[in-house]
Amino acid sequence: MAATGTEKQGAKAYYVSTPIYYVNDAPHLGHAYTTVAGDVLTRWHRQRGEKVWYLTGTDEHGQKIMRTAEANGVTPQAWADKLVTEAWKPLWEHLDIANDDFIRTTQKRHTDRVQEFVQDLYDKGEIYKGGYEGPYCVGCEEYKLPGELLDGEGEYAGQKLCPIHKKPVEILSEENYFFKLSEYSEKLLAHYEANPGFIQPESARNEVVNFVRQGLQDLSISRSTFDWGVPVPWDEKHVIYVWVDALLNYATAVGYNENPEKFEATFPADVHLVGKDILRFHAIIWPAMLMAQGLPLPGRIAANGWLMVGGEKMSKSNLTGIKPQDLTSHFGVDAYRWYFLRAIAFGQDGSFSWEDFSARYTSELANDYGNLASRVAAMVNKYFGGELPASAADGEAERAVHDGLAKAVAEADRKIGEELDFQGGILAVFDFVKQVNGYITEQEPWKVAKDTSDEGKARLATILYTAAESLRAMAVLLNPIMPDTSQKLWDSLGAEASLGALADQRVQEAADWGRLPAGSTITKGAVLFPRLEEKPTA
Repeated sequence: MAATGTEKQGAKAYYVSTPIYYVNDAPHLGHAYTTVAGDVLTRWHRQRGEKVWYLTGTDEHGQKIMRTAEANGVTPQAWADKLVTEAWKPLWEHLDIANDDFIRTTQKRHTDRVQEFVQDLYDKGEIYKGGYEGPYCVGCEEYKLPGELLDGEGEYAGQKLCPIHKKPVEILSEENYFFKLSEYSEKLLAHYEANPGFIQPESARNEVVNFVRQGLQDLSISRSTFDWGVPVPWDEKHVIYVWVDALLNYATAVGYNENPEKFEATFPADVHLVGKDILRFHAIIWPAMLMAQGLPLPGRIAANGWLMVGGEKMSKSNLTGIKPQDLTSHFGVDAYRWYFLRAIAFGQDGSFSWEDFSARYTSELANDYGNLASRVAAMVNKYFGGELPASAADGEAERAVHDGLAKAVAEADRKIGEELDFQGGILAVFDFVKQVNGYITEQEPWKVAKDTSDEGKARLATILYTAAESLRAMAVLLNPIMPDTSQKLWDSLGAEASLGALADQRVQEAADWGRLPAGSTITKGAVLFPRLEEKPTA
């Protein structure tokens, strides 16, 4: 998405990142959930008139990628290239993700900077050589603490399992380089104390604080038993541990050690969006690395919950992965973007249900919102030949609508723009949608139209102007969430001619009543949310 000319120049960009995703397989709903959330957040801030930078990408090094590539008879690089080209980038395009950059950890702009960062830490005495033996989960690319492991049952009886992947861990013994993470426990705790909003939600913050209080162990930052990774610059028998490599993408993508001007204008991230299973890496290792290098820390690390299917976290390894296209082909892309943020409180676990999606689509999108747009357009065309009349008889009912809009805008802006409460922000807008539906039901314009007196005509014009102007505001507020249908609504209101592009409309100005001028041409376009066909069968 191109920056608009009214963005604040010279200010630091509002910088949001997703995790960089492993390319061992194609993306599923869990990956898309985080990425859509980041897209809505950054689109919202763009419509505040702010300079924004939205980063996503792929994590392409490590043992898991290497083994997947070997199993498919190709090199790790060929496997990564195939997945990025055929699965990851096409999905983000399909879901209308307006990211500013897509970083891959195999790109030279990243690998060179990673080597420089780690070399600098080594020169400062922050890294030393040692040996390590312990349980390792390839799926997590992480050494596990013995107390975290689960006892295996059935085919895994007698073995210790990763609590995330429910697969046996491997006992590894190798010579590694270590980062002195243990020396940062008190500094991290002090930062958490001084910045209570640094880790969200509060339950996630408490978990991290309790973990750090138990004392941190030094972190293995290299592996020497395989070679798919960024070589350690002073000892090429080792490759840099995948998490150190991966976390640095948030710096390398915005010009670390390469483009000082861009780095200064962008870094650090205002919000890192992460899954809760990778929270510790982002809330402990990443800030400790930045502290060691004297770099500023991110503003907020927000952990979203898991999407559950049948009581299990949605993932390929648990065989519960669902392709987003399975849903968009039935419900449409905009409804998909809306549903998960509407149905699940960000930061909490939530269960996906086809039946729940269908019910909410029909009730809220098709009946409440889409039908409102259709009814208003039909009545303006029937009673005023498609030309929006001027409001000439405002009264108490109209003032209630004005107040309802002001409340919806303020609440949605606070909840989405500041609190990352996407569900709360969407509900605020849809409360206004319901209010306007109630207003039309109460005012009964189809009955008022029978009064052909000047008074009756003025009253009918006021009702329909109030409804159309309300739709103008809804299009602005819902544009970050449902950009395609919002644009269709904008076009049907004839708003482009007088107000300009929808993407340039400011959310905080959406409550300025009377922006849609009388005389605008209202057209009855395509139904925003068509009736659903029967659920497809497998």
